[in-house]
Amino acid sequence: AGMNGTAIENFVCVIFNVSFMNCTWHVGRTASGDTQYFLYWKTSKKEDFTGCQNYIKDNRGRHTGCRFQNVTIENKKAYFLVNGSRSGQNIQSYMKTIILISDYITVEKLTPPLNVTVNCTEASHCCEVRWQPPRTSHVKRHGCFKYEIVIENK
Repeated sequence: AGMNGTAIENFVCVIFNVSFMNCTWHVGRTASGDTQYFLYWKTSKKEDFTGCQNYIKDNRGRHTGCRFQNVTIENKKAYFLVNGSRSGQNIQSYMKTIILISDYITVEKLTPPLNVTVNCTEASHCCEVRWQPPRTSHVKRHGCFKYEIVIENK
């Protein structure tokens, strides 16, 4: 139910710093300026939806995203529901199921590599650079990472 074009659009979730997730969206094309959206989510069909605790807002105070903390995503689906309210108008609901570790819509922004060390020796005119893989929420095989070293001063 609800007028066409009032549901949110461009729903995207990004995971960063291992256990934080931001989900954002755009206001519906035909939604009026006083439309307010509310996000609910759950990680299993059996449990009840939980409302967002920390909304991202636009300059009109409308909810355009949600910040999550302590998210564990390994082998999990997440079920999202975004509905809206406005006096005198029904807003279309938006529902999305995301497989958090493989769905194209969710991206993990990795931390930089850890414990980077550089040892240079004058005699051999060589430098050895070592590091450990970045922290990640789900990658277990470190061979999956590709690295690039940029040398700015020689």
